[in-house]
Amino acid sequence: MGTQAPANQDDHYARSNSQADEKSAKQKAIDEWLPISSARNAKWWYSAFHNVTAMVGAGVLSLPYAMAELGWGPGVVILILSWIITLYTLWQMVEMHEMVPGKRFDRYHELGQHAFGEKLGLYIVVPQQLIVEVGVCIVYMVTGGKSLQKFHDTVCSDCKKIKLTYFIMIFSSVHFVLSHLPNFNSIAGVSLAAAVMSLSYSTIAWTASLSKGVKEDVQYGYKSKSTSGTVFNFLAALGDVAFAYAGHNVVLEIQATIPSTPEKPSKGPMWKGVLVAYIVVALCYFPVALIGYWMFGNSVDDNILISLNKPAWLIATANMFVVIHVIGSYQIYAMPVFDMMETVLVKKLNFKPSSALRFIVRNVYVALTMFVAITFPFFSGLLSFFGGFAFAPTTYFLPCVMWLSIYKPKKFSLSWWTNWICIVLGVLLMILAPIGGLRQIIVTANTYEFYS
Repeated sequence: MGTQAPANQDDHYARSNSQADEKSAKQKAIDEWLPISSARNAKWWYSAFHNVTAMVGAGVLSLPYAMAELGWGPGVVILILSWIITLYTLWQMVEMHEMVPGKRFDRYHELGQHAFGEKLGLYIVVPQQLIVEVGVCIVYMVTGGKSLQKFHDTVCSDCKKIKLTYFIMIFSSVHFVLSHLPNFNSIAGVSLAAAVMSLSYSTIAWTASLSKGVKEDVQYGYKSKSTSGTVFNFLAALGDVAFAYAGHNVVLEIQATIPSTPEKPSKGPMWKGVLVAYIVVALCYFPVALIGYWMFGNSVDDNILISLNKPAWLIATANMFVVIHVIGSYQIYAMPVFDMMETVLVKKLNFKPSSALRFIVRNVYVALTMFVAITFPFFSGLLSFFGGFAFAPTTYFLPCVMWLSIYKPKKFSLSWWTNWICIVLGVLLMILAPIGGLRQIIVTANTYEFYS
């Protein structure tokens, strides 16, 4: 009898080891199927154009309008401050991606869980990240539809007018196809085209403004006649600027695609890509914002291309570039949402990873964002509202809070002060910007007819 126990024990260990191996093999297979962790062979320049595509959105075209509501002094200060703060918080995220040896935080919420704890991290990060990513997808549906409509009306000015609803449907039809590309590396071509387009239409916007010259009777004062209107417009403009710097929500997911070893961690190539992306961002944002406002003053439209009616061929081309760019941007922001949905279905609800599951999930998501975009296309109001409500935390101060929580820099040191200044400015932006955006939505909604 005495010799039986070790044999049983050996059997038990063997069984438990084989179960553990089976579990880890299954886990590995799931990770290889999920969009974010399936491919880790990206080059540094992938991160450059993914970041440009994520960052330089349609928001750049509303920057002259934001400048008109902020005024010269505050406008220039806020633009430069935003560029510096967001570059700093992006650097923090790139550094934190692999701060635990042997582990990579491939997703924003994984970093949140490490900083704030398993449950609290999820509750803090996931709702905000989803609001940003789903919000961007909806706003880009509207932008894509509006730019297609503008292209159609410019090229064929005598044609019968077509409802915006149909243009949003045409734009979304592309995503019913592209959304089935499995991961970030597979959309690299789309993303590169989008990054090139963003630089192209930004350049068209400011060079066409410059060639038009300063408008007669140009005025640089605040447009609103009442003090309350001026204040609300100022707050809404803060949201527009916040929306223009929104790439942080996908930065860890982009970094997850870059290969990494202890000798050559992914943060090297990633940071190189981020720096290139931020130089491109500056080349897009500053000329468009400053030259657009300088030429048109406070009469500039919420989309600078609308203010530029002629030459028709150039405006049509710029609008088509916008369409191509927001196709790429939509895919960049949709990918982490696909990853979240597919993770929940496969890991929590035990669905089998399959093409059919992916086909259904992604088509449902595209259809939902299309439906919301058709129902509520208040473009500039949406930018301000989402910009303040969700972009400010995830872009301006959440990385700083995580940094303080994990690294615990010495009180009153340079790092401590820098992070606290970013946090205070970010919290102010989060509270103030949605107020202006909400008012803009309410004002627009008064005259809006559904599905018109």
